Amino acid sequence: MRVVSGIQPTGGLHLGNLLGAILRWVRMQDEAECLFFLADLHALTVEVDRAQLRNNRREMAAALIASGIDPAKSILFAQSAVPAHSELAWILQCTARMGWLERMTQFKEKGGKNKERSSVGLFTYPVLQAADVLIYRATHVPVGEDQKQHIELARDIAMKFNNDFDVELFVPPEPFIDGGTAARVMSLRDGTAKMSKSDPSEMSRIDLTDSNDDIAQKIRKARTDPAPLPADPAGLDGRAEAKNLVGIYAAITGESIEQVLARFAGQGFRTFKPALAEALVALLEPLRGRLDHLRGDPAELDRILAAGAAKAAALAAPTLAGAYEAVGLTR
Repeated sequence: MRVVSGIQPTGGLHLGNLLGAILRWVRMQDEAECLFFLADLHALTVEVDRAQLRNNRREMAAALIASGIDPAKSILFAQSAVPAHSELAWILQCTARMGWLERMTQFKEKGGKNKERSSVGLFTYPVLQAADVLIYRATHVPVGEDQKQHIELARDIAMKFNNDFDVELFVPPEPFIDGGTAARVMSLRDGTAKMSKSDPSEMSRIDLTDSNDDIAQKIRKARTDPAPLPADPAGLDGRAEAKNLVGIYAAITGESIEQVLARFAGQGFRTFKPALAEALVALLEPLRGRLDHLRGDPAELDRILAAGAAKAAALAAPTLAGAYEAVGLTR
């Protein structure tokens, strides 16, 4: 089993990233061969500051390592440091079909009413995502519900290429279904919206760099309702904010929703919120210490990423050579 996944270096990580993806990646390291990359090429689909991108790349690498990604177990690298991603993406753009990309829901959401003014990269980036996975012949890709369509596209591209050129070069990847359940973490101000670093309100999210006092304050001010917590999970239906906070507590402690509710049933948020804040501090305080230490040695972060890129490039080379050979190109 080979797992590949990436994350855009567009700023600091928050609790949604940690519980929704990163801690799942950490568990995967003991279950499969893993490649994790900083998707800096994908970051170019919107306006970006050159110096900020470079800084964000180091910052994200430090945050991933602090969260438990071990460069001795996994291959950690910057996407742009392995040119095979871009080279294969062009070949696959000539395999993919316009109709496939026009059906991608994320472009419709991100492009909004001004799709014609969006960059071409925002339209075609799902093909680069496919290249990110197919170049390493990945068998599994960990994704959330909103990314399953992208795995289906990668499978379609892989199978069409193999069929068009009568080869068995690409492995149609499967969604990763092990590695524990990924928590879907919502905004602390709106339980119907995902926690996001693009939200203008800092009170909507818990950043990994937040102090213990900041964490306690954000949880204390998180939106809730006046009803006590129910004994049955069904009692959380229609209570988005309550469901979100209970889900966060369960993800942090490793308990089920049923176990959390069994402990707090009948109690209000005046009791539950301090317990949640305490659990968050216990999780994030040591992580924050490791992050501060890693930030102090940017040369070591660059060394780790360079070593990872060299390993990734060696794995990618045979697949890229096979793609060139299949279509009749020379290198």
